[in-house]
Amino acid sequence: MKKILLLSDTHGFVDEQIIKFVKQADEVWHAGDIGDIKVIDTILKIKPVRAVYGNIDGIEARKMFPLDNRFILEGVKVWITHIGGYPNRYDRRIKDEIKIHTPKLFISGHSHILKVMYDKKLNLLHMNSGAAGKHGFHKVRTMLRFELEAGEIKNLEIIELGKK
Repeated sequence: MKKILLLSDTHGFVDEQIIKFVKQADEVWHAGDIGDIKVIDTILKIKPVRAVYGNIDGIEARKMFPLDNRFILEGVKVWITHIGGYPNRYDRRIKDEIKIHTPKLFISGHSHILKVMYDKKLNLLHMNSGAAGKHGFHKVRTMLRFELEAGEIKNLEIIELGKK
């Protein structure tokens, strides 16, 4: 079993509230728009990180992380990307490929809107953790945490970090 903390759109911001949840996870996944590599450096001192770069990320993040991060963990096929869209409205870059290389868990960021949706057509779970940072139009900072075990996604929780 792995406990996962999922965050996105930190835009260079990390605080003790985020760190408190980092310490409780086995791995931290960041769905892009890191903003400042110091965010990743801070988290890496505590837990392993899997991430992708986002549209605002500079050369450091782009050298460190891919545009698409695909892997299997605890029997769950995962695809993380920053701009991915949603079920029935996937980004055009994703639209065809997701039908060919369908994950069980598809994660994106970018919108700053927390959404968890099941895609019945592709039989996958889509997650967007909203935004953990303070930059953007969102009003409440959010993250997600969940567990992966024996091919299953379990115990999904929404974490609200308060107003930005």
